[in-house]
Amino acid sequence: MAGENWGRVAEDGTVFVRTKDGERAVGQWPDANPEEALAFYTRRYDALAFEVELLEQRVQAGTVSPDDARAAVKKVTGSIEDAQAVGDLDGLLTRLEALTPLVAQQRERRKAERAAKVEEARSAKTKIATEAETIAAGTDWRHGVTRLRELLDEWKALPRLDKSSDDELWHRFSSARTTYTRHRKQHFAELSSKREEAAVVKERLAAEAETLASSNEWGPTSGRFRDLMRQWKAAGPAPREVDDKLWARFRAAQDLFFGARDAVQAEENAEQVENLQAKEALLTEIETILPVEDARTAREQLRVYLDRWDQIGKVPRDSMRTIDGRLRAVEQAVKAAEDEVWNRSNPEARARAEATVKQLQSLISDLEKQAAKFEAQGNTRKATEAREAIAARREWLTQAQNALTDFS
Repeated sequence: MAGENWGRVAEDGTVFVRTKDGERAVGQWPDANPEEALAFYTRRYDALAFEVELLEQRVQAGTVSPDDARAAVKKVTGSIEDAQAVGDLDGLLTRLEALTPLVAQQRERRKAERAAKVEEARSAKTKIATEAETIAAGTDWRHGVTRLRELLDEWKALPRLDKSSDDELWHRFSSARTTYTRHRKQHFAELSSKREEAAVVKERLAAEAETLASSNEWGPTSGRFRDLMRQWKAAGPAPREVDDKLWARFRAAQDLFFGARDAVQAEENAEQVENLQAKEALLTEIETILPVEDARTAREQLRVYLDRWDQIGKVPRDSMRTIDGRLRAVEQAVKAAEDEVWNRSNPEARARAEATVKQLQSLISDLEKQAAKFEAQGNTRKATEAREAIAARREWLTQAQNALTDFS
């Protein structure tokens, strides 16, 4: 038996185990078969060996913490030192001693891992506090509150740091959340106040729009509705339900007015189209005045046509320039003919033309005398200059005589 290598049974039934320090009595089995006695105490050893093996596996696998491992080694060591068992107890102690440096290594490794996790947590909490402070300094009232809740959940999931560091970072984070919440409440309180003010303004605008809905002063009232719309937009939003009701009132009044205006304008447009056709037909008659042969007759005809023209009424705006341009062309032609008649009968102009003719005739007479004198003196150069001056004045005289003929 294996137990015989590590123990024996004395004649009086005392069972001994062999260790490096000698034999040690572990129990007594009087009147028993020595083999049965050793087998019993060997089974006790097997249980201890199994416990040591199980502890080795847990320590080597790292499934037990270093503190728990050290406590387990100490406990099992104590149970082996005083064990009432037969077997290689010294071997079990040696195996347990071999676990001590492994437990120490695991302790250092876990210590380093904890330190790394603490630093990661410190970095993460610093980042959380910094982001919260950035949010608190901003005005993102919609997404900021959601993000701060997410940051709080992230903070709770992180391990604690040393008390001083953890308290400092928590104070930054908590202060940022408090600041953001205070500013957000203040913002929405101001917004609520502005919305109430906007509701008052829009109530007034809706009431005025309703008073204008039945107006038939299309131009001024259209301008006033544009002013009201600008004021409506500038007022900002009112509370949602109130804003919708006021807008429905304002829009209904606006639609009523512009619907009536559009209906009237549609009738006017149809009438103006007919007027355009009438004026185009009349223009065809008016343009028969051209070319103007008798200014007085043309003026009388044009006056009659213009009376008919004014009686027809307005035409579409986009056609006004074309037909007005054709009418102005006839008017300008008649005016030009009248100006020509006036110029011909103008006594002042006739007198100026006669004076010019006489003056040129007198000048030519004087120049002819000077030319004859120079020729008699034999002054060829002076005589030639005088003859050239006479030729030029004769051309002027011809033009002046033609002009005087126009007055006849």
